[in-house]
Amino acid sequence: MACLSVGNAVKNRSLSPLPVVTGIAIALVGVALSMAGVWLIVLGGSWYYLIAALAMLVAGVMMTRRSSTALWIFAGLLVGTLAWALWEVGLDWWPLAARLGVVFLLGLFVVNPLMLRSLRAAASDDAADQGCASWRRGGGLALSLALIVSAMPLLFSLTRDVHRIDGVLAATRTPASGANMGTPDMPGDEWHAYGRTGYGQRYSPLAQLTPANVSKLEVAWQFRTGDERGQPGDPVETTYEVTPLKVANRLYLCTPHQFVIALDATTGAEVWRYDPKIEGELALQHLTCRGLSYQAPRAPGAVTAAAPAGPAQSLPAASANPAASDVCTNGKLFMPTADARLIALNPDDGTLCRAFGNGKGQIDLRANMPNPRPGSYYSTSPVVVTQNLVIAGGTVLDNVSTKEQSGVIRAFDVDTGALVWNWDSGNPEATAPIAPGETYTANSPNSWSISSVDEALGMVYVPMGNQPPDQWGGKRSAEVEKYSSSVVALDLATGQVRWVFQTVHHDLWDYDVPSQPSLIDLTIDGATVPALVQPTKQGELFVLDRRTGTPINPVTEVAAPQGAAAGDHTAPTQPKTSLSFDPPTLRGKDMWGATMFDQLACRIAFHRLRYEGRFTPPSTQGSLIYPGNFGVFNWGSVAVDPQRQIAFTTPTYLAFVSTLVPRSDDTSLIVQKDGPPSGALPALNENFGAPFAVKLGPFVSPFGIPCTAPPWGYVAGADLASGKIVWKHRNGTVRDLAPVPLPFRMGVPNLGGPIMTAGGVAFLSGTLDYYVRAYDVSSGDQLWESRLPAGGQATPMTYTGADGRQFLLVVAGGHGSTGTKPGDYVIAYALPK
Repeated sequence: MACLSVGNAVKNRSLSPLPVVTGIAIALVGVALSMAGVWLIVLGGSWYYLIAALAMLVAGVMMTRRSSTALWIFAGLLVGTLAWALWEVGLDWWPLAARLGVVFLLGLFVVNPLMLRSLRAAASDDAADQGCASWRRGGGLALSLALIVSAMPLLFSLTRDVHRIDGVLAATRTPASGANMGTPDMPGDEWHAYGRTGYGQRYSPLAQLTPANVSKLEVAWQFRTGDERGQPGDPVETTYEVTPLKVANRLYLCTPHQFVIALDATTGAEVWRYDPKIEGELALQHLTCRGLSYQAPRAPGAVTAAAPAGPAQSLPAASANPAASDVCTNGKLFMPTADARLIALNPDDGTLCRAFGNGKGQIDLRANMPNPRPGSYYSTSPVVVTQNLVIAGGTVLDNVSTKEQSGVIRAFDVDTGALVWNWDSGNPEATAPIAPGETYTANSPNSWSISSVDEALGMVYVPMGNQPPDQWGGKRSAEVEKYSSSVVALDLATGQVRWVFQTVHHDLWDYDVPSQPSLIDLTIDGATVPALVQPTKQGELFVLDRRTGTPINPVTEVAAPQGAAAGDHTAPTQPKTSLSFDPPTLRGKDMWGATMFDQLACRIAFHRLRYEGRFTPPSTQGSLIYPGNFGVFNWGSVAVDPQRQIAFTTPTYLAFVSTLVPRSDDTSLIVQKDGPPSGALPALNENFGAPFAVKLGPFVSPFGIPCTAPPWGYVAGADLASGKIVWKHRNGTVRDLAPVPLPFRMGVPNLGGPIMTAGGVAFLSGTLDYYVRAYDVSSGDQLWESRLPAGGQATPMTYTGADGRQFLLVVAGGHGSTGTKPGDYVIAYALPK
């Protein structure tokens, strides 16, 4: 045996200092752990860490004495840790491994032959046979058996995925008579809007790619835009989130710094490029362009809207490019910019459509805005285009001050740029074009995301944010309270509210509605119901009748935690739907860490924070917000299949900490940890004019990893008609998140939307590891993946090229807030020719 050889080798030699050194180190760890363990107990947490610390302390002392009693103590500690870990987390590999890891590795180290010989040698300097006998009779055998017993559940848990839901979505569902598939007047091989159509489905009727052949996808071409983040004046959240459009054989896309580029859809060759000459020194919080909008040419003899009463919001001629055409007969591209312009471009050559905006080809979205400041109002998302209107929302600065610009939604004549109507959630009845010299309501809730439109029903569906500051709402008006964090249906002709559905009452968590609503006709009890699917940050998938806003799936009001900060209040209840991805309430045993040490730190932090479940109000103590404002769903939304009447979703689970910091005045910087922001960039989270600033950040361990246990990201399939989650699988690896690039499939967050196709395949590139993946829509099984050169935090799209192949198009440029690798890549995949 091993101890025989070691015994012979060290016979008549001086004793190894290894047990003494090891014992001192373990004893010191025990002392430190015991103090932290007592702290955790005082806070109401688990007694395990104190017990384990005392065991380590005693074992360390025994080792310094070269006593084999240390082996028995380690064996008992390991068995006790195993029992405690199984009681807390069962056979869930990552939480189980994190609890057992340190103790298991210590046990392996202590039971090595050299250590055993040294411990035995203290009692006898005799030959190795006594050492072997001692091992068989004593602690070495006990510890070895404890290691074997502990390894068994660890190995078994590797074969299980306790978070997985298996099921199969229906292959087909016969639509009821008169169902609208959401593809009016659009070729099946094209992609004309952010969500492909104004319905926002992110669904393509193309079927060339199937579960049987998608694994053969290969790169067909790659294009570099030349535009990456990291330029002077860039905010932290400089991101590449564009979903290109495909019209005829052209692709149209924009870049973070607002260049507009047209490519040949089959070869990827650049056709033209437009530089809007963005104004410098902007107070930007975000710098991105999620996409362009396209107006198709009108059929001959089509009737346009009557000329509106409002003036065109034009810009001076100096801002326009010199080469331009007056009328763009082959349609228009609309580009919202970071300096608050809306530009109309000719898709043929990228020149300005001068008939739009009093001959300037662009309009000024800062017109009639209160509290003007360059960069404090702009659009990051594409506008809505109908036959006669272009409808624009915009983003305002979050948590900078109480004197921001308006969140007004405006409709302009698609040909002239004249203002047709304006809907200001702070003054919702006054939708006629605003008079010259007047201003919209300051600080009213805005819509920074993507809206959807149903021209047949005559409504545009607008996802709304809340009024800044996000985490304190003590002075919000009745109008603000009604429309914050809601989806609002506006009449296309007048801008008047047709209905409103609020997803969060008195939002104090930055749970603004981030996702484009998806419009789909559902078959309910044999009848066709025009539906709207609205994902939310808090994890709800509200399914509403889009004619009235009435819930199709049941929605109940659930009691919410109370006790807001001074001068504020909380809503007594919050809405919850039956189709919900809301995670369970966190407990101390849900805390995680790579080791028992950072896990203990997370448990202490958890018990020090205020936490009473979802909708725990922000506080000066510090509140745990779960899900955090990163959102279960964000701007990427979901994909819906109008044939199957299903949704492909990408729920993400991250906790954040929200801490209110009292302000003594309206000017001091109190939460800017790195000092004043550079240049014109805003002082985020200072909330000038409010009684509190706010500190916001992810809930992470001292090692920078989430304190909540994985998985942190999934793909999931839901039946929209029944309101059931059919399958759910963890998705993505930590290859690009961990210090060591190991591809552990832990399930990672996603930022960027999925798409689905009639071929039964879904695609996603937004996970925080650098891959684009394909999935079987029916089961959720992953079918294919390809490594990306940068973060893919954008929604893909698909189309048919001139060579007859179905292309998958992915943009990989990274995201500043998530820290994914920057880039400027546009990559097209297709089956081999």
